Amino acid sequence: MTANPARYVYGPVPSRRLGRSLGVDLVPLKTCSYDCVYCQLGPTSNPTTERREYAPVRDVLSGLHATLASGSAPDYISLAGSGEPTLHSGIGEIIRGIKAMSAVPVAVLTNGSLLWREDVQRDLLQADLVLPSLDAGDEAMFRRVNRPHGGVSFAQVVDGLASFTRQFSGDVWLEVFLLGGLTAEPHEARKIAALVRRIAPTRVQLNTVTRPPADPSARRVGLKALEGLASLFPGDVDVVCEAPWGHAPAGAAPAAIRDDIMAMLARRPCTAADVANGLGVPPNEAIKHLDALVSEGVVGPRVVDGRCYYAAVGGQSAAPPSTEA
Repeated sequence: MTANPARYVYGPVPSRRLGRSLGVDLVPLKTCSYDCVYCQLGPTSNPTTERREYAPVRDVLSGLHATLASGSAPDYISLAGSGEPTLHSGIGEIIRGIKAMSAVPVAVLTNGSLLWREDVQRDLLQADLVLPSLDAGDEAMFRRVNRPHGGVSFAQVVDGLASFTRQFSGDVWLEVFLLGGLTAEPHEARKIAALVRRIAPTRVQLNTVTRPPADPSARRVGLKALEGLASLFPGDVDVVCEAPWGHAPAGAAPAAIRDDIMAMLARRPCTAADVANGLGVPPNEAIKHLDALVSEGVVGPRVVDGRCYYAAVGGQSAAPPSTEA
């Protein structure tokens, strides 16, 4: 059993959709059924549709239990992280284990590619909130934007989203990621909107590039343009944008803060403000730690749209503590 909760658990991180989100990472970086041009984690290194126990269920739950016991409760426990979480064959058991140890709602962030499978549907029906994606209105754009594994078809994905949403008693927040010059063109957005009517999620959330993407050609859509496109979609529609985050009490040991920062940056690029707000430390302390990690060469900065993001070099965290099995 691992003695390092950061191996599978990270944060809480500030999420534009979920508030303070405690992440649970179920697959190795970057194990996914898609290779999306906009992905903040970079290109997919292990493209697959194979479901298996990528991380031991017992270790995941042990790490989560230790993390929950050591800090204040997050707004959500989110199954997300370094790839597609539904590829983990034990995700249903993990959700049951989380709900047995905590009253914090469980959210699953998924690309939705496997929701056509009955076993995946059964597993996710136990969650409180599911946040799948739909980024294209037809097969051609799907191949261009999501670059799926060869075993994934667009029709299958849409059928799975509609089937799961009909059965699920919780909320489904469907993310639609729009790209300048591609899916943000009104005629392309209308194609997606027509499919959204069929899927009938609880709400639609329009998103765009805010962190460094896997493909530099992936273009951000401005806020006003997103707000204009929102009128094309049915039901409740949110335009996802950056928001301020409150601070939690500080006081963690420097070594623990360093480990937590590396666990965050191994999974997503973050600004200094993201780090400060996610971990509940003062901004100047976050900057101090980030500067030290940059000097060590384990973290690299990158400026996008005038904002400085930090990421673990090579997408990997620093060497784990010696207590890790």
